[in-house]
Amino acid sequence: MAKQLVEQITNMDEDFAQWYTDVVTKAELIDYSSVRGSMIIRPYGYAIWENIKASLDQEIKDTGHENVYMPLLIPESLLQKEKDHIKGFAPEVAWVTHGGDEKLAERLCIRPTSEVLFAEHYKNIIHSYRDLPKLYNQWSNVVRWEKTTRPFLRTLEFLWQEGHTCHETEDEAQKETLKMLDVYADICERVLAIPVVKGKKTEKEKFAGAKSTYTIESLMHDGKALQSGTSHNFGTGFAETFGIEFLNREGKLEPVQQTSWGFTTRIIGAMIMVHGDDKGLVLPPAIAPIQVLIVPIAQHKEGVLDAAYEVHHSLQTSLRVSIDASDKKPGWKFNESEMKGIPIRLEIGPKDIENEKVVLVRRDTGEKIDVKNHEIETAIERLLQKIQSSLYEKALEHRLTKTTVAVNMDEFKDNLIQVGGFIKAMWCGDQACEDQIKDQTQATSRCIPFEEKGISVTCVYCGRAAKELVYWAKAY
Repeated sequence: MAKQLVEQITNMDEDFAQWYTDVVTKAELIDYSSVRGSMIIRPYGYAIWENIKASLDQEIKDTGHENVYMPLLIPESLLQKEKDHIKGFAPEVAWVTHGGDEKLAERLCIRPTSEVLFAEHYKNIIHSYRDLPKLYNQWSNVVRWEKTTRPFLRTLEFLWQEGHTCHETEDEAQKETLKMLDVYADICERVLAIPVVKGKKTEKEKFAGAKSTYTIESLMHDGKALQSGTSHNFGTGFAETFGIEFLNREGKLEPVQQTSWGFTTRIIGAMIMVHGDDKGLVLPPAIAPIQVLIVPIAQHKEGVLDAAYEVHHSLQTSLRVSIDASDKKPGWKFNESEMKGIPIRLEIGPKDIENEKVVLVRRDTGEKIDVKNHEIETAIERLLQKIQSSLYEKALEHRLTKTTVAVNMDEFKDNLIQVGGFIKAMWCGDQACEDQIKDQTQATSRCIPFEEKGISVTCVYCGRAAKELVYWAKAY
């Protein structure tokens, strides 16, 4: 039975897409719904999201933001006010045309994002510089009618937070934009153990209606990139369209400067693809719903279950700990805990009780460690920290190994085939070259990184003078 459980997961190096699907279903993160491209997030998957959400929500509040909630439905006339914005979302918009049996006089859009709702509200509540800044955040669901879907990575409906802020000056808005990008990077690296590259999107890749878009990009096990969070400086575009004006300190009317930033459940997909292995999930302790699973060995023998529950009781105040006292065999329990990515398995049997110890087993490395009873809690806390940092270091090493340099298209194409991952290459700034690179290689510009030196003076595609160093990659 234990062997059967592992065989349910496709080998990741044979078929990475099928491995991913196997993991999200067999580890009971999701189930498929009756609507194409929608997913049911099961308790274990939702608990992971709750732990991510709790960490991010605290950072959002610590940086002075307040949570609000906007309506689900947007009138078509309101959405049409920002032409560039709606043009970017038009193919993905889902419409409500009837209320009961009655046809609506005006179609209602199910929010793909909430810029226009916030803009309408801000117009009503902002009048003076004394009303600024407005630092709002919303936790919600959104709907985007995607053609190709995959659980967590791209679904018709997903969960996220979207921040929307208003400021007096360009400088304040830019600082806010970069500050929230740093918050996302911190959540990825400190909480999810996912190393990221921070940078600016090209004009082609920026958010529709934004002045500039900034991103954190992570690299998956299969060498594809994933946009893991974005922060946008809107400038005065939405403010001018919606009439969000304030009396400045000189008594003159001027439009506010706005930002927006978002982080979604697709980060769970990133975490799976960065840390997972052929046994299933590997969860960073910071967000694991169960950090320690206690497995009694020979639990039918006298005193074993009592000892296991005693350890459980001593740990549950400081750790997320569970015990598997079911009738299943230990081997089955071991495999299930590995499938679900539980960071530490604690084994306790008759011989362990006799020797006044337990055995700790690391999910990430399989290492077994004997720990005396009086050291259990301290040893586990230390080991969880070690696992968290080890996962980050392993992922960083993988990214560095799969980051190459190209100075011409022959090198670019060869690196993409031989290594995959990120390719650092210079770009002249012409979108025609960006388009040609994508057409010829399927690689897209991921970001213009902050504070990295140029690697040549000519564009990787056309050979003209280069303006920017760009990270390129095939991406999800």
